[in-house]
Amino acid sequence: MGFFKRVQGTFFSPDITFKALAEKPAWMDVLLVALIGVLIFTYLAAPYLQKDQTQLLKDDARFRDRYGEEQLESIIESRENPPQWQTYAGYIMAALGFVASLLISSLVILVLGRMGSTEGRFAQVFAAVIHANLIDKVLGNGVRAFLVLSQRSFFQSTTSAAMFFPQLEVTSTPSVLLNQFDFFQLWMFGILALGLKYIFRIDLKRALFISYFFWFLKSLLNVGLSLLIRSLYL
Repeated sequence: MGFFKRVQGTFFSPDITFKALAEKPAWMDVLLVALIGVLIFTYLAAPYLQKDQTQLLKDDARFRDRYGEEQLESIIESRENPPQWQTYAGYIMAALGFVASLLISSLVILVLGRMGSTEGRFAQVFAAVIHANLIDKVLGNGVRAFLVLSQRSFFQSTTSAAMFFPQLEVTSTPSVLLNQFDFFQLWMFGILALGLKYIFRIDLKRALFISYFFWFLKSLLNVGLSLLIRSLYL
């Protein structure tokens, strides 16, 4: 199956597309597309994320209590006028982080799938994971970029269940939990299950369990890291 058919099929005929990927894994071209989606979103959203983070430092009295007036002003100054190298480093880290997450996700999903099946290879899972990420990193990031640019805010431009509770503080535990229920992520893992069905030669019910169980584990990790960071900086 060619590149354009695979991209189109991921959105409109995923069952056929992921069956073809299980038979003949292909991923390099789609990985480049997904990477471009990540980098474009990072480029568009970074100034608003920086602005929101700076405003949070100014408004939240807990930062002033923790760091003191002088140190906090220094931190704010560095956030408002970051060096050029820091900007480029952010793009590099976004790209490397995305590729690393794909590799780790594929390995964990392969382990989960092989617990109940003798079928499945890493290349098959990796190809399926990359194609499923088109849902989140291309379409999802496109929607998020539109929200960021129209609302001129990163924190208020979520596509998760947190959008229904705009009054919540972005650093609060309820907000962190709600952010795990991102609609494009949930769609992505549902689509991924179709690929796992063919890769591990299991029924769709078991494939859905593996896919969403991995989402659950990933969400637990995200929540844990967010709470740890909050405890360190607040």
